[in-house]
Amino acid sequence: MAWLLLIVAGLLEIAWAIGLKYTEGYTRLWPSVFTIGAMVASVALLGVAMRSLPVGTSYAIWVGVGAVGTAIFGIILFGESADPGRLVSLGLIVAGIIGLKLATPG
Repeated sequence: MAWLLLIVAGLLEIAWAIGLKYTEGYTRLWPSVFTIGAMVASVALLGVAMRSLPVGTSYAIWVGVGAVGTAIFGIILFGESADPGRLVSLGLIVAGIIGLKLATPG
């Protein structure tokens, strides 16, 4: 269950990171409300997951899921660069996430 919560926390991190773009510096009410809600929920779920998972593993996976997902959505939604070097780098982050999961008991 902790792993599921950690993945959901990472997905919410993607949501709030992308949401920040739509808040326009917190000048738009509903995108700001959504973004702040996603931030709170993401950190809360991370904290719950850390009850039974190692802090280093939990945090690294949370950040990794958020970073990779945000970069992918940046490419899709905002036309950010998808050059081979960037994609290989994202693949390395995914490999690290998988490695941490395989190396962590529970």
